[in-house]
Amino acid sequence: MTPSRRAVLAAGATAMAAPALAADPVSLARDERHWARVAALFDSPPPGVIQLENGQFGAMTRATRAAYEQKLARVNRETTLYTRRGALQDVQAVRAKAAAFLGVDVDEIAFTRGGTESMLVLIGGYSRLKPGNAVLYADLDYDSMQVGMESLARLRGVRVVRFALPEPATRQRLIDAYEQALKANPDVRMMLLTHLSHRTGLIPPVKEITALAKARGVDVLLDCGHALGQTEFSLRDMGVEFAGLNLHKWIGSPLGVGLVYIRRDRIRDIEISILAEPSDAIDARVHTGTVSYASVLTVADAFDAHAAIGPAAKARRLQFLRDRWAETLRDHPRIQVLTPPDPSLHAGITSFRITGQTSLGQALELKKTLFERHGIFTVERPGAAKGACIRVSPSFVNTVDHMDALVAALKEIAA
Repeated sequence: MTPSRRAVLAAGATAMAAPALAADPVSLARDERHWARVAALFDSPPPGVIQLENGQFGAMTRATRAAYEQKLARVNRETTLYTRRGALQDVQAVRAKAAAFLGVDVDEIAFTRGGTESMLVLIGGYSRLKPGNAVLYADLDYDSMQVGMESLARLRGVRVVRFALPEPATRQRLIDAYEQALKANPDVRMMLLTHLSHRTGLIPPVKEITALAKARGVDVLLDCGHALGQTEFSLRDMGVEFAGLNLHKWIGSPLGVGLVYIRRDRIRDIEISILAEPSDAIDARVHTGTVSYASVLTVADAFDAHAAIGPAAKARRLQFLRDRWAETLRDHPRIQVLTPPDPSLHAGITSFRITGQTSLGQALELKKTLFERHGIFTVERPGAAKGACIRVSPSFVNTVDHMDALVAALKEIAA
């Protein structure tokens, strides 16, 4: 791609900033002409498909992709002339930009290859457990994190407690569920908390739950894999001390980049990697070998695209698209919408199931029907205590017509 073409794409992203920052985000979320311009910043999905599975990873804007290709070309061309001289300084500048975005200090974050690796650093490295202690997690937590928590029984000699979150949920019911689980298990010393569930889209009251855990001497490891870029939050305001974050989902960086956050005074509570020399630095807790320099460096461009579209505008748009189908079907007698209408408890992702269809096989068949008969692509999500479901994850290329098509398809299927 020519420099002039890259400049045109970057200018298009920058042009989004003025309306996104000046307009009321709630009103802007409904402006289809504005979001058509935003959609034009991305490559179009394949024709004939309504892409409603944007949760595994998010597309880069074309400007971000152009920047990535440019950086990849430089690394490939200069090889170690760059990576052994100027690359580290450039990576540190991107790291400082990420820290400023998160509102934390630069020595409290380190790059990883994604949210799963970030949580592996925290779960596997948490050093304050002793035989006889317990750890806690919920049914809606991410599969790999659940496996990690279960592994602590073998690795640390602790008891593992799993419990189910309420369905349907309210803020108070969620707080009460965690409080009751902690009260019933006073030996819990560490717990996993998912900021935004990949299974149903549920957002628990993180600040309140973290506070009640701390009051009982329990450390919280927060999985922010789906939350960053999909909703607005502050790690410091929520009282979070340990968090894993993903940059290739809703921030739109190249695949394979995440962040781990550890508050400075808690870094020593996460063990040093067996591949690292003893150190009090967070970097010693993460060892990924040779990094994808181009991917990490492009995080800066992804943050620029995110800022240009507008974090608040993105969050409200995703909620608007979600509400367009979920709240329309809320009272349907045969469709169960699995996140509540309370906007503080969901973002853009929400799952559903047809009443009585709780098996994984039924969810797979429903996904197949939506795609083959209606051209709507979704994904099945097993693991919730009350049964498997279908996840709907709209993004910035989606329109109200896409959500209305989903409504029409589900009404036909559930008739």
